[in-house]
Amino acid sequence: MTATNHVQATGQMASRRGVLERIGNRVGVHNISLIAALIILCVIFGSLRGDVFFSSRNILNIGLAVTILGVLAMSQTVVIVAGGLDVAVGSTVGLSTVATAMAVQVTGSAAVGVIAGFAVGAACGVVNGIIITYGRVNAVIATLGTMAIFRGVAFILSDGQSISIFDEQFRFMGNGTMLGLPVPLWILAVTAVAFQIFLSQSIAGRNVYAIGGNPVVARFSGINVNRYKVAIYTMSGFIGGLGGILLAARTGSGQPISGSQGLELEAITAAVLGGCALQGGRGTIVGALLGVLIIGVLNNGMILTAVPTFYQLLAKGALLILAVLVAEYRLNRT
Repeated sequence: MTATNHVQATGQMASRRGVLERIGNRVGVHNISLIAALIILCVIFGSLRGDVFFSSRNILNIGLAVTILGVLAMSQTVVIVAGGLDVAVGSTVGLSTVATAMAVQVTGSAAVGVIAGFAVGAACGVVNGIIITYGRVNAVIATLGTMAIFRGVAFILSDGQSISIFDEQFRFMGNGTMLGLPVPLWILAVTAVAFQIFLSQSIAGRNVYAIGGNPVVARFSGINVNRYKVAIYTMSGFIGGLGGILLAARTGSGQPISGSQGLELEAITAAVLGGCALQGGRGTIVGALLGVLIIGVLNNGMILTAVPTFYQLLAKGALLILAVLVAEYRLNRT
């Protein structure tokens, strides 16, 4: 009887381990650790300001606050998976807001403003892609340079001033609601689904992983690496244009720097926190979104608990370093 019970208990334990392993393989061990970290942050800030932190209004505020960061983090994930880096994305957003605001102001058309924002963002991406791919300039150095250039162009075009947007149809994209949820959250959701399908289901997505894993092997496999790299940076600029459009619609203005400065740091932090290896070849959209949520909750919690701004910057920088250290540790173990 005892032997039978022991066999049954052993079988149940093995079954539980099997279930846990399947869950871990399905969700990903790294993603599970991110979910745990997110829960811990919620518990900490909830215990400090539970009356406000867990309110539906504050949860909605967190969602709105991470919308722009979310779309940028997903595009940054694709860039990093391919073995690159786009440090100029914040400046791309700033320049796109200015171009969008100027187009709406001149034409009075929301559609023209949206087209201008996407076009300018994509143009910035093309410039980055050509310099990096055909100029053979290191991605960090190239995008640091274009970051300053794009920001300078934004200041020149706007004369250093904010450009107001009064078109209500355009501002609906930043402040309107659909089916009870803000429009920016719908845009984030649609973008996330598109990126997830692209990276996990498409041949192009698999080629992106191959390029980041080993560009030489990818080239010998028949993949046009140069074309892919230019396309990836163009995509990053295009999504930067989307971020600029959303920022302009939400604030009702084109801003050459305010609102877009520091986005590049947060987007890279979210992507690396989500499991991207800076060497390329590794990273997921789900991980990036979890990284975005962690940053969003951290920012919101620090504001609610009245943490000074410079301490918030310190926390973000420390989070990026921690994310890189964890990524390097995981890489060395594999």
